[in-house]
Amino acid sequence: MKNTILGRTGQSVSQLGYGSMGLRGPRTWGIRVVEDTGAENILNSVLDAGITLIDTAPDYGVAEERIGKFLRHRRNEFLLATKCGCDPVQHDDHLEVRHTWTPQRIRTNLQQSLQRLQTDHIDLLQFHGGDAATLQREGLIDLLQEFQQQGLIRWIGISSSLPALPDLLSLKVFDTVQLPWSCLAPQHSECMQLAEQLGMGVIVRGGIAQGGPDAEIQRPKLNTIWEQARLDEMLQPGMSRAELLLRCTLSQPGCHSTIVGTCNPDHLQENLRSAERGPLPEDVLAEIQRRVSQISAQQD
Repeated sequence: MKNTILGRTGQSVSQLGYGSMGLRGPRTWGIRVVEDTGAENILNSVLDAGITLIDTAPDYGVAEERIGKFLRHRRNEFLLATKCGCDPVQHDDHLEVRHTWTPQRIRTNLQQSLQRLQTDHIDLLQFHGGDAATLQREGLIDLLQEFQQQGLIRWIGISSSLPALPDLLSLKVFDTVQLPWSCLAPQHSECMQLAEQLGMGVIVRGGIAQGGPDAEIQRPKLNTIWEQARLDEMLQPGMSRAELLLRCTLSQPGCHSTIVGTCNPDHLQENLRSAERGPLPEDVLAEIQRRVSQISAQQD
């Protein structure tokens, strides 16, 4: 597994990170549920493969609890990232995800995350959304900096998207940013470039475009872009669509780590093999960008 330096943190991190949303368990959302045994197996497989970034959140059902339960004995092997501002409500048949931006909510998030994750510190605590004005008005950035001074967290980040992201980046106080990007949905390219210029660590989510046209759960809008851009023509012999998407994301100079979130061991191995093949050739990247940009211009 290739490693990079996560921006100004100076921390070495694997080019693939693991997103734990799929560990959320029953009575949350979606149709895919993994039992404890499957969660334990995939988490240990992730670390055995050399993935050193695990991303989670209080919004992800029992994900934090499972990470703490199954990886507490391997805590020194990975960078642990979770989120705050999360105020989920568990109903009988689903988990309602909502966010509250108050000091008490942030304190509660951190306290509960430390307990569930069975650790004495969080490596990276990220605001799960929010906007610059609210975070400043409520004193929440100052609060996370207090947590840093107390040794409860190491770095401060944001997990956000347009339209809030540019104002958040302009504050120049965050160590990392987590943002959505894929060659089928490159709207955050400028934000990624700006974050890199500011010396921030950049974590990409959605880097495989939720699996592309071959995904178990279909995304018609993304599929349409793939088809109209004729990206099947860009596949090299033996290359899957998911591999093209992932390697395109890993080829972005501003991307330090890309989150993959599968609970399927076979899919994990496919992602690992794709990453091992390295960046795409520059001419292939340029042609993909040209074709997708052309489609976007036509839609505008």
